[in-house]
Amino acid sequence: MNPPFRADHVGSLLRTPAVKENRLKWKKGEISAEELRAIEDAGIAETVKKLEATGMKAITDGEFRRDYFHLDFLKELDGVTVTGGIEANPNAKVAEDGFTPPKLSVTGKLKHVRDIQVADFNYLKSVVSQTPKVSIPSPTMVHFRGGRKSIDINSYPDMDEFFHDLSVAYRQEIDHLYKAGLRYLQLDDTNLAYLCDPKMRAAAVERGEDPNELPRTYAALINSVIDDRPKDLTVGIHLCRGNYRSTWFAEGGYEPVADILFNSINVDAYFLEYDDERSGDFAPLRFVPKDKMVVLGIISSKVKALESIDDLAKRIDEAAQYMPLEQMCVSPQCGFSSTHHGNDMTHDDQWRKMELVVNTAIKVWGTA
Repeated sequence: MNPPFRADHVGSLLRTPAVKENRLKWKKGEISAEELRAIEDAGIAETVKKLEATGMKAITDGEFRRDYFHLDFLKELDGVTVTGGIEANPNAKVAEDGFTPPKLSVTGKLKHVRDIQVADFNYLKSVVSQTPKVSIPSPTMVHFRGGRKSIDINSYPDMDEFFHDLSVAYRQEIDHLYKAGLRYLQLDDTNLAYLCDPKMRAAAVERGEDPNELPRTYAALINSVIDDRPKDLTVGIHLCRGNYRSTWFAEGGYEPVADILFNSINVDAYFLEYDDERSGDFAPLRFVPKDKMVVLGIISSKVKALESIDDLAKRIDEAAQYMPLEQMCVSPQCGFSSTHHGNDMTHDDQWRKMELVVNTAIKVWGTA
């Protein structure tokens, strides 16, 4: 079976203690970037073995080299600036390190001037026996939060040019990853999920955006990045409503974006949050066409409690009322560490969750 696999996962994993401790030392200037990378290499090699031991066939590096699932990638594009904070998440816990989500803005022409993930992928590829997978932020992440106001008017008086340059930069990175051997890519997208939330839709209107038109704009952007991809490159998209330290940012079922999401975005697979009532019911799955896969994120990466495998199987049966069982897979609803802080669970909790994903897939489909 090609990806996605019956048992799959979103990407990020809890950092090892050595990676967490030494990243802080590096920020303080106590160790060099080269020393940190060697420690990350060791942590990734150790974690990859544990991930493969669960029975997972899609293997990431846990995003161990990132502070944030999106900013570490996006700030490597020329023209992107990361500063300060944005309005605090009202659902988030107070962070011991004074964390507030940084603000991304476009202050110049967007260009891909250096490889961003290629060296990291090459290392991952060297230590796996299963399929290496890379997750990168969706290109929509450069636009949604600030909209037109966060994009320098002198650099981009015409928004069509902005979307064109952003697309070109992404295509170049993905092309370089493919040439390095990548065959399984995931785009992490909070924005399409945020557009399911009435409050977030209202905020988009306040920024001068049309929340009914934005999904079409984003579908066109994503397609402009992936439409010419080689046939053996599988691309999935993950929709997230927030995952900072086990908290969340948005809520609302997929109905407002479902038709465009499933029928206008030319990905191969969708990783969908379905771990609690905030994600709504399975009815939007009726829009899924026959040539696409849906990975049901029904196992929570936010809480320690282990779900019942029988209850999970029943939920998959409920989803199968709206789309064929053979087009479905199962995963956690999100990663375990969207930021370097990690979610509120132990490493043992994380591995039990991963084993549950695999065992659920075996129970339902007979294979992981």
